[in-house]
Amino acid sequence: MSVHPHNSLFDAIIDRRQSGSIKWSKYTNQDILPMWIADSDFKVPTEITDALHQRVEHGIFGYSHAPERLTQLIVERMATRFNWQIEPEWVVYLPGLVCGINLCVRAFTDDDQGVVTPKPIYPPFMSSIKLAKRTLSTIPVTLQNQRWLPDLQCTELAVNTTLMLLCNPLNPGGTVYRQQELEQTLDFAEQHDLLVCADEIHSDLILDKSATHIPFASLNEQAAQRSVTLIAPSKTFNIAGLGASMAIIPNPELRRRFIRTKLGIVPDVNALAYTAAQAAYEHGETWLMHQTEYLRENRDLLTTAINAMPYLKLHPIEATYLAWIDASALPVQNPHTFFERAGIGMSPGADFGNKQFIRLNFACSRTILEEAITRMETAIARLESTAN
Repeated sequence: MSVHPHNSLFDAIIDRRQSGSIKWSKYTNQDILPMWIADSDFKVPTEITDALHQRVEHGIFGYSHAPERLTQLIVERMATRFNWQIEPEWVVYLPGLVCGINLCVRAFTDDDQGVVTPKPIYPPFMSSIKLAKRTLSTIPVTLQNQRWLPDLQCTELAVNTTLMLLCNPLNPGGTVYRQQELEQTLDFAEQHDLLVCADEIHSDLILDKSATHIPFASLNEQAAQRSVTLIAPSKTFNIAGLGASMAIIPNPELRRRFIRTKLGIVPDVNALAYTAAQAAYEHGETWLMHQTEYLRENRDLLTTAINAMPYLKLHPIEATYLAWIDASALPVQNPHTFFERAGIGMSPGADFGNKQFIRLNFACSRTILEEAITRMETAIARLESTAN
């Protein structure tokens, strides 16, 4: 496959094994490609590293507040990218998005109340409910016209369910909710009087050219007033290790409850994280455009390859860099273990709620992705020859 000149940054293979990377240290001294946890292997835009160098040269790293410029950039970004008009005071900063999910569960439910979430889903959705000892209801995610979507018609809520966790784009599955689907979600929330915590961390990573991300809270005033929207530059620009995320909360009472729950437990965002986030949102658009194109090409390569393999199926990925691979036809006990032994370290589907699936992170150089595909093909060919 030809490499576009602007893709040289994304084609580069950077050794992360000595950098303290969780992703790469998992398989230290093993010939296993780490394609599991959701961070990319791409070097960040030079504007981010330049801004960090400048901040480091200052030499003092005391307590920091959020730069007004960063908040302004978020307001502008929501308006220009998503046609959502927000106010600066709606933005609450967090040192990570997962703590935002947990804060929503703690802030907006009591001990005798419950939370409803899609399933399969990003594991912290489930763990946040379990850790808070809240009652769990699930919305089955099913394949509808080649797209993974929660089936609201097949959902029964436990008594006193007051909060819904929404993941848009969907992780796993990569679905981008359309307007009508979000309106149906709002109808469901209004019918059951649910607050909605929307994890929209992958909203910048839209790969399907016919899809547009629509924030749940942007639907109308009713949606806004019952919502918390969680965003971050971390997945978009590969700065998850710096820890800067945001909750956007239009309703002042919900915002007060959220902040009150956070006090004394969740630390403030650190100075370097603020610096990186501001540089990303201010200068990262060209880099993001090129990354999106590279991810789109990786997705297309992977989709074609997977669907040509016996036993496996990969449905269209509209967003994210995470492939939700159906291995239910694979004649093995554990698909994750099978491919790990073949040298590909993916996320086990059991972590998300379906052990017959595996999730593969394709935010890597094309060379590594092609090697992973080759290893999968070899493992399946060996399996077939043994069966015959």
